[in-house]
Amino acid sequence: MTLLLVGSSNAAIGFPPAMELLQAGGNAVDAVVAAVAAVEANPDDHSVGYGGLPNLLGEVELDASLMDGATLATGSVGALAGYRDAIALARVVMDTLPHVLVVGAGAARLAAEARLEPIDLLTPEAERIWRSRLDDRLPDDSAYLARVRDLVAGLARDPEHPDPDPVLPPDLASASVAPPDPPGAPTPRPLRIPDDVHGTVNVIARDAAGHLACGVSTSGWAWKYPGRLGDSPIVGAGNYADDRFGAAACTGRGEMAQRLCTAHSVVMAMRFGRTLDDALTLAAEDLHALPDPYKSEVNIVAVDRDGNPAAVSTVAGKTYVVQMSEMAAAEVRERRFVPGRCRAA
Repeated sequence: MTLLLVGSSNAAIGFPPAMELLQAGGNAVDAVVAAVAAVEANPDDHSVGYGGLPNLLGEVELDASLMDGATLATGSVGALAGYRDAIALARVVMDTLPHVLVVGAGAARLAAEARLEPIDLLTPEAERIWRSRLDDRLPDDSAYLARVRDLVAGLARDPEHPDPDPVLPPDLASASVAPPDPPGAPTPRPLRIPDDVHGTVNVIARDAAGHLACGVSTSGWAWKYPGRLGDSPIVGAGNYADDRFGAAACTGRGEMAQRLCTAHSVVMAMRFGRTLDDALTLAAEDLHALPDPYKSEVNIVAVDRDGNPAAVSTVAGKTYVVQMSEMAAAEVRERRFVPGRCRAA
């Protein structure tokens, strides 16, 4: 049976260890965790794990979920601070607790009990990016909170693409924004605002037994209100897998996927006889039709029960990655663009 990995474009860094695991006879859940964990450890990815962009208070909070399509077992964590391995912790929830979702201080407590390694998630570069969107000086607390809330509202039109210009002018990385570097310190590399990822990594895997699993991990909406949870830790919104029908996972504006249970809707459409492409089209059209003053892109990857992958986006030109057992490396493919249009109910 063909082995398969499919996911968001930034997942490619995690495909080599995941495919190696599948080829050695490992299961789909283990492969998903391996792939996502590699992205969480990558400090150059400011949408996930270590190096993720922080909330409006400058704190990095992580969300993740994991689902086993063979058993429908799930585990998820939200607003996790101080630990990088959100997908591993979602696995702990799935395997050891009678719960599905654990958040905040409880998630951090569980991470400590599971002996995950604590880490300061805020890297210097992520902090510089975060500070670059603030005033040149930090005001008192009340004015600061008001200012950042204004920033959040302004960014909400496309929350996972914080700035249309990916490279900031040099003066924005100067001492007026961030503390000065000590004498003799190396010159920091140019400050780059992420513009090519969607605030999330997701991966769907199919193992040699034909079982499906999917996982999602994110640092969420940069400059978000503390404690905000998007679709990533919500099983059925950002992530769903059922061997009988297929699997789906989302990136983009999570609030839209939450309101429509987008991942679940794709799988359920296949359950009731829709093809994979039809199921994805229906979900994307529902997203276009959703009234949302902060509407932005949503992207969906999916696999049907026969192991056929596909992906769509509500905007044009987006990509995803696929690797099958006969492929030496992941292949970048363009997502099918589904434009908005009215349709009969």
